[in-house]
Amino acid sequence: MVITESTDLNELVEKEPWLSSTQLVVKPDMLFGKRGKSGLVALNFDLAQVASFVKERLGKEVEMSGCKGPITTFIVEPFVPHNEEFYLNIVSERLGCSVSFSECGGIDIEENWDKVKTIFVPTGTSFTSEICAPLVATLPLEIKGVIEEFLKVVYTLFQDLDFTFLEMNPFTLVEGKPYPLDMRGELDDTAAFKNFKKWGNVEFPLPFGRVMSATESFIHGLDEKTSASLKFTVLNPKGRIWTMVAGGGASVIYADTVGDLGYASELGNYAEYSGAPNEEEVLQYARIVIDCATADPDGRKRALVIGGGIANFTDVAATCSGIIRALKEKESKLKAARMHIYVRRGGPNYQKGLAKMRSLGEEIGIPIEVYGPEETMTGICKQAIECITAAA
Repeated sequence: MVITESTDLNELVEKEPWLSSTQLVVKPDMLFGKRGKSGLVALNFDLAQVASFVKERLGKEVEMSGCKGPITTFIVEPFVPHNEEFYLNIVSERLGCSVSFSECGGIDIEENWDKVKTIFVPTGTSFTSEICAPLVATLPLEIKGVIEEFLKVVYTLFQDLDFTFLEMNPFTLVEGKPYPLDMRGELDDTAAFKNFKKWGNVEFPLPFGRVMSATESFIHGLDEKTSASLKFTVLNPKGRIWTMVAGGGASVIYADTVGDLGYASELGNYAEYSGAPNEEEVLQYARIVIDCATADPDGRKRALVIGGGIANFTDVAATCSGIIRALKEKESKLKAARMHIYVRRGGPNYQKGLAKMRSLGEEIGIPIEVYGPEETMTGICKQAIECITAAA
């Protein structure tokens, strides 16, 4: 059962009477590991002890792997007495999956990493007994068959449900049958179109330590209401290079290029729009990006990269129209922030869209460099960097 700040324990017990009659385990249910070593796991507690444990820690900020954030969610489970602890990990890789297993699972798995056995299963290869054999070779005969079958079934589920990562640390045997005591997994959200019925009402939470700002929440709301894709994450509110990029792949190239050229610290955001958003959607999206990019002017030059690859079906002229309307609206903000704009786009109607962009620069008096597919995506990133590093 899940416990958050809004949970009424008395109501929870009425719905789930086992909570008051069973010894319990309580731990954070959030996107970080090493909970046991951080003193965040309690074993063999009664309900009163669980309530006290949670009260002391709920809402308190902790630091995990360099990220700080409050503990917002705990999970309570029945305590399962056990003697054996096994470890299982499956990771999806470029050419297949790595499967790791150990007879020494639990809190000290890292100290016992030399006892972890790993095999690689190439994509399209069945996880047969022969392939599994190295993992279970040293197990006692009385449990070898049971655990081998368990590994094979878990691997099948991993593939069927499009996991990218699955770890059970530990799992044990209860009455001779495998029983996961702690488990975490990561699903490939791009497989939602084929697995949404199997997954049910799955939420994809933000990484630990990340909280959506009001602007990010607004874009997230737009994204949920359209068949197009609208993504926006603020990386550095004081950054001087901002992007508004069409296409998921292109958006990564632009962001990576700025980083590869040594200016990741100046990258204000990650942004991507794709899937043929209409002009109104692009207008609302562009307003948010420009508002963030022009906030708190400090007298230094800034650069806005409006880029993309070469579209297959998105009407470049239509999306440019939405961006142009936003740029006109935000003219005074753009000038106050000393914004220089670099445009690179190709695809259906791109000549018409880019012609409008060139006219806009003359109309509102803001420096706008406009290129078609003849310019490289990485090239305008370099120009943006040269702009912000040039003498004022």
